[in-house]
Amino acid sequence: ADLDDDDVMIALKHDGQDLEPEHGGPVRLLVPKLYFYKSAKWLDGLEFMERDRPGFWEQRGYHNHADPWTEERYW
Repeated sequence: ADLDDDDVMIALKHDGQDLEPEHGGPVRLLVPKLYFYKSAKWLDGLEFMERDRPGFWEQRGYHNHADPWTEERYW
C-alpha cells in the first residue's frame, strides 16, 4: 500500500510551526507520489479496514490509485 512508502507524512508542523487551518492544520496527510486528492488536507481520523472502500472522489469517477506518472486520474 502507498501509506507505508518512505515519503508519506502525517504532518503536524511546517518549518517548526503548527500547521494553520488554511494549510491543513492541525493534522494533514501527504502522499506525494499520488494525485493530491489522495492526500487529506484536514485529517480527523484513520480507519483501518480489511478491504478498500471508495472515498468521496472515487465515488465520483476518479481513479482509486491515482498515480500521476501513469495518468491514473479517472476510471
